[in-house]
Amino acid sequence: MVMKARLLVAASLLVLATTAAESSADPILAVGGDALNLQADKLDVDVSTGEAVLTGNVALSKGDLKVACPRIDLKFDNTPHVKWAKGSGGVVADVRGVHAEAPEVELDLSRQILDLRGGVRLTRGQGWLQADRATIDIASAKVTLAQVKGSIPVPPAK
Repeated sequence: MVMKARLLVAASLLVLATTAAESSADPILAVGGDALNLQADKLDVDVSTGEAVLTGNVALSKGDLKVACPRIDLKFDNTPHVKWAKGSGGVVADVRGVHAEAPEVELDLSRQILDLRGGVRLTRGQGWLQADRATIDIASAKVTLAQVKGSIPVPPAK
């Protein structure tokens, strides 16, 4: 079943790439020079509107970024390059050692920003933070939080 779903995603993206108005030597669904790798149980693509919906065991990765959730909505141009993605249904994301969990995430690929909303929990090593919202700059791994509480370990005194 998983292999069939992977083949369906690959076939749909191949159709998407070959039916696009403009051909390109760029990788399928390229993002900032890296390919956006996708996996899901089901993919629905509307080439005319430049939108796609992936559902069921969805996994998205690009470089150091990995996102898993039940659903991801995508918007792409006719090349096709993904411009925007929104994950929902309970999201788990990892970027350079920062592990995040939230009800939903929005990914602005042109700005390389991951925006987690709806009650976020971030962990790294023994530290953890909770926030209403977290924004992660993918390129620099800088994190900005709103309405924060948490625990950050302090090394023992010598």
